[in-house]
Amino acid sequence: MCVTLLPLPASISPPSLISCNCICQKAQRDARSNSDNSIVLLTLKMSQAQPRRPGADDQQQQPIKYGDLFNVSGDLAQKPIAPEDAAMMQTAEATIMGQTQKGGPAAVMQSAAARNEGAGFVGHRDVTDVAGDQGVTVTETDVPGRRIITESVGGQVVGRHEEPTPVSLAPTTGRVEQGAITIGEALETTAQTAGDKPVDQSDAAAIQAAEVRATGSTVTTPGLAASAQSAAAHNETVDRDEDKIKLNQVLAGATAKLAADKAVTRQDAEGIASAEQRNNPNADTHPGGVAASVAAAARLNENVNG
Repeated sequence: MCVTLLPLPASISPPSLISCNCICQKAQRDARSNSDNSIVLLTLKMSQAQPRRPGADDQQQQPIKYGDLFNVSGDLAQKPIAPEDAAMMQTAEATIMGQTQKGGPAAVMQSAAARNEGAGFVGHRDVTDVAGDQGVTVTETDVPGRRIITESVGGQVVGRHEEPTPVSLAPTTGRVEQGAITIGEALETTAQTAGDKPVDQSDAAAIQAAEVRATGSTVTTPGLAASAQSAAAHNETVDRDEDKIKLNQVLAGATAKLAADKAVTRQDAEGIASAEQRNNPNADTHPGGVAASVAAAARLNENVNG
């Protein structure tokens, strides 16, 4: 399951100005009579009471940025964590996992955003342009014995963890000889013919094309395609093949995971093969892989109906 949230437009009220005369006067009196700790207190209170303006000379305090807390790069790493970013991540986490996870990305972002807001670096309704344009995403991938949760901001992963789940045997799909083979059944065949292959981007693209053709919609609910994409992204960060997610873990019980299904046609096979080739560095399809299984199913269907 995958949830991506984008912020709703919201009017932003101008920040109210907070007078700090009394604080400054008291701190100045304390500074004359007490130790150097009072001067530190003065600087802290003034920075908290006065909103930070771009270009201010005081560089003693900086906003908490994404790059300070997460292994991200590019423009996102330099962005201060904003309250609306954290709110979107909290909603996405709660939707997928039932609640905000203690110590998870949403909780970390909420704490950082609160500090940035308190220091005047961001407003209560602020959202970074990266999160605003590309959203935040929490993806759930179920594989036998475990559930992988991947959390991203603007397409960059900020958190990933696994949870153990009860292992259940996927039901074996019974084929009726006179019936046409469906796309879901062809994908289940791939789990047998190339099940030990680590999922890569070409597999994910082929599975997405298969799901689109099976459901008849270019907008698919989170399912096989989301699981395959998450698996491919995970595998790119893993060196050893034995630690990578395999095709049989994604495609086992594929028919039940599809929102709809249909008999495989030659046009389906060609479209799925094209998607797999476009995302393969060698511009080829994998023997026994998704495209090959769908093509075989299309040929069998033509023979049955011919």
